[in-house]
Amino acid sequence: MTIFAVSEEKNRWLRERMAELGLREEDMEERFVRSSGAGGQHVNKTATCVWLRHRPTGLEVKCMAERSQSLNRFLARRELAEKLAAFNGLPTTKDDKADKLRRQKARRKRKATTKYAKPDIDRDTQDNQEKP
Repeated sequence: MTIFAVSEEKNRWLRERMAELGLREEDMEERFVRSSGAGGQHVNKTATCVWLRHRPTGLEVKCMAERSQSLNRFLARRELAEKLAAFNGLPTTKDDKADKLRRQKARRKRKATTKYAKPDIDRDTQDNQEKP
């Protein structure tokens, strides 16, 4: 597998993720096209956009997030791996983030209900109100 312009840890993570999903380099069709958007003259002169297609499933990914082709290749493979995991019904990082947010909101709601709950009326004030 190619080494991309990211840290060794991220390269290792991508290799492991692709291996556990059964995603092989031979199964991918890769093309480079010109990007659009911010980047100015550099983007207009070089083909930094990466288009990947996974032949067995037909899933396609197009990545033009960065000005670097190597970084876009890494990001495209990561995105394709996530799409393939979702396609196979496996948990994805997007699902993990959604679960974390759901737990965080539930915890905040519990805290708020206890903090702003209406207090019970004191028995002393009830006794004083009953005696005219």
